[in-house]
Amino acid sequence: MPKLAEEYEDLRKTVEEFARDVVAPVIGDLYEREEFPYDIVRQMGAMGLFGLPIPEEHGGMGGDYFALCLALEELARVDSSVSITLEAAVSLGAMPIYRFGTDEQRATWLPRLASGEILGAFGLTEPGGGSDVPGGMRTTAVLDGDEWVINGSKAFITNSGTDITGVVGVAAITGERENGKKEISTILVPSGTPGFTVSKKYSKVGWNCSDTRELSFTDCRVPAANLLGQRGRGYAQFLQTLDEGRIAIAALSVGLAQGCVDECLRYVHERRAFGHPIGHYQAIQFKIADMEVRTHTARLAYHHAAERMLAGEPFKKEAAIAKLVSSNAAMDNARDATQIFGGYGFMNEYPVGRFYRDAKILEIGEGTSEVQRMLIARELGLSSL
Repeated sequence: MPKLAEEYEDLRKTVEEFARDVVAPVIGDLYEREEFPYDIVRQMGAMGLFGLPIPEEHGGMGGDYFALCLALEELARVDSSVSITLEAAVSLGAMPIYRFGTDEQRATWLPRLASGEILGAFGLTEPGGGSDVPGGMRTTAVLDGDEWVINGSKAFITNSGTDITGVVGVAAITGERENGKKEISTILVPSGTPGFTVSKKYSKVGWNCSDTRELSFTDCRVPAANLLGQRGRGYAQFLQTLDEGRIAIAALSVGLAQGCVDECLRYVHERRAFGHPIGHYQAIQFKIADMEVRTHTARLAYHHAAERMLAGEPFKKEAAIAKLVSSNAAMDNARDATQIFGGYGFMNEYPVGRFYRDAKILEIGEGTSEVQRMLIARELGLSSL
């Protein structure tokens, strides 16, 4: 692991201990019941994890985005559902308000989001559109006097229907540009607003302890002052948000990949075959060595992307590389760990079984692997050929 500054290492150790002592003993049962981990989230809020990159004047911890990534990695070494709950609440829920909100919006929402009292969400993806966000967007927001009237639906939205969800940023078409393209803006919609309906939670392959739902808006009215940032800049805001979020998802992916290594290193000393612990055999040794190489390489990639981001340097390509490499590492490590565990790896009671179920979405969410390759190629100037 790259050497960390003292304050980062202290944070990493604190979250590592929390994941091991608080999350690990209960998460398997919660996962089986597909139950949102309210008590764990409450304790994370008390620790200040939801406010890590938010300045102290807004109720946060005054840290930075890399601190958030370290926390995400350590949580995901034990469980990805808990980690993605934190990632979505901060990266997609709170950070857009901090980056683009008015003073009033920040004062209204950030202290409660930073403390974990409420969770935020970001409504972007729609049922008929995935990677083609502008082309697939159908949700509209029409200004009627001093109110926005929102109609449409969103799909696969994390943290959108918990008992403590407080606000959802909704991307919507607010007009048409002179060139005929859609004008997209982001509007803050508080939970419980009339016309805002949250569907029942999805039945998912993995991330069973996270909250993911479809949202619908039927003549949903919110004040005109709920516009987040400039009108017509919603698409640009979301692109910046996703660039940052890809570093966070890379960190989460590294955590899952590392968790696979951790579990295998324990298991190969306990499991015996043909008279020896299975770690005695070179086939197993090489497989775990490859898992460690993937994890180490992926960690370096997300650390580099975060370093460029914090330095104010362009990081779009580096974020895409980190997300691509890390999600691949998580998927490959989960597959190899399941193979090493054999039949036990197919049981949900073992962490590697959960890791296997949780890994695939990392190659899809917040930009598919294909989108990452497209972004990398574009940054290399290949799209203009």
